[in-house]
Amino acid sequence: MSTAGALTFGVSLKMYFGAEETLMWCRQVVEIAKRHEAVVNGTADIFVLPSLPVIPQVIDLFTGTGVSVGAQNLFWEDEGAFTGEVSGVMLHELGCRYVEVGHAERRRLFGESNEIVAIKVAAALRNSLVPVICVGEAERSDVEQASASCIRELAAALHGATAETALGPIVVAYEPQWAIGAPAPAPPEHISYVCQELRRWLASRAPGLPRSRVIYGGSAGHGLLSRLAHSVDGLFLGRFVHDPNAFEAILDEVAAFENRSLST
Repeated sequence: MSTAGALTFGVSLKMYFGAEETLMWCRQVVEIAKRHEAVVNGTADIFVLPSLPVIPQVIDLFTGTGVSVGAQNLFWEDEGAFTGEVSGVMLHELGCRYVEVGHAERRRLFGESNEIVAIKVAAALRNSLVPVICVGEAERSDVEQASASCIRELAAALHGATAETALGPIVVAYEPQWAIGAPAPAPPEHISYVCQELRRWLASRAPGLPRSRVIYGGSAGHGLLSRLAHSVDGLFLGRFVHDPNAFEAILDEVAAFENRSLST
């Protein structure tokens, strides 16, 4: 999980790459991570979510680089006759640290409800995986409505967690559905307001969710972080970093952002 003060950057590769293309992308990111000051000095904390079949190979590639690996999905039970599913037990055994839960695509395409998301979050927590809980309003609205919708969604996602496992940490990925796959992300002022409201809700939750993070996804790319200042804890990245050079450009932005902060 992120060190104190670090910005968190997750990358979901979805189902865009084949096996060899995934490994080639990861090898290029390994070289970037090993030499980039933002990763080496702990300013940027990175996790990558590849397709399930290549997770063991990806974990091997990133070992010793400071980059963590996770899965894009898990099942809510730990074992049993559930054909085609993968448990949190196995993901943890493989070496995963993160797992994505509740993405809008899974809700839309596979009918995942708030109840299913909640029991998946509970499965992640009891297996020592950090759930990356995706929340986001379906239609564009004002910031107050968007914030209220996301907080309801997050509260529902944590409903299945016991008092013991709900101690966190979690990553909340704010992804307004109307911005996913769009040419540009949501406006910076919209992102900042909603993410700060999510932060406040997390901070107020007794006994709290220590070391949890609120990051933004939804057509996120280079240049966005500087416009968000300190209102987010990082970014959830997708197609805009399919080119590893674009990912390095974001890390350059992190380093410059950190240097400006230290000089003021």
